[in-house]
Amino acid sequence: MRPRALLFDVFGTLVDWRSSLVAAGERGGVEADWPAVVDDWRRAYLPALERVRAGRTWRDFDSIHHETLSDVLQRHHLDLPPETSDRLVRGWRELRPWPDVKPGLLALRERYVTATLSNGHVALLVDLLRYGDLRVDAVLSAELAESYKPDPRVYLRGAELLRLPAAEVGMVAAHAWDLREPAALGMRPVFVRRPDEWGGAPVNDPPTELAGLVVVDSLVELAELGELG
Repeated sequence: MRPRALLFDVFGTLVDWRSSLVAAGERGGVEADWPAVVDDWRRAYLPALERVRAGRTWRDFDSIHHETLSDVLQRHHLDLPPETSDRLVRGWRELRPWPDVKPGLLALRERYVTATLSNGHVALLVDLLRYGDLRVDAVLSAELAESYKPDPRVYLRGAELLRLPAAEVGMVAAHAWDLREPAALGMRPVFVRRPDEWGGAPVNDPPTELAGLVVVDSLVELAELGELG
């Protein structure tokens, strides 16, 4: 079926977390290798979510980011004042969108229902979208399934909340791990290349084994493709 709605991963796909957080760290007045600190902080993300999924109590991103930041700072032998750590965690609400995102989302809304589907909790996503002046039709989060991607319940909950079958939903992400599960559920996988997500370091290749995979370099390019048949 032709997708009627597109769900968007946020961190890395819509917004540039790395350069935004590095700048936030450098503004704090503490000398450090902030690119390395931020990279290690991001790398701690998926293992932390796995630990939450292994337990039975859902926790929001602020809690997880505080915990992982504390661990990373210890590894880098950094002792930040509590207010500086708090400001870094709040920095996840002030991440710059990639240049193509605002015009791309506007163009895609002419053809599809658009919604986030992020591991970030709803309050964080609202602040982030307002900060970047980004417009979508719905702010959906893994919080609404009380789990985290790539748990299939998260993707199914997103489709359910839009009252659509999985086959009428596309999942848009810059990470192969975020497309395999929705594709297995019948959603259309759309991979957006973000070569600068890690500052130009090697990134994941598109999951070319997925049937019906669409690969684009920007959301503007995705909009220019027309209907995804």
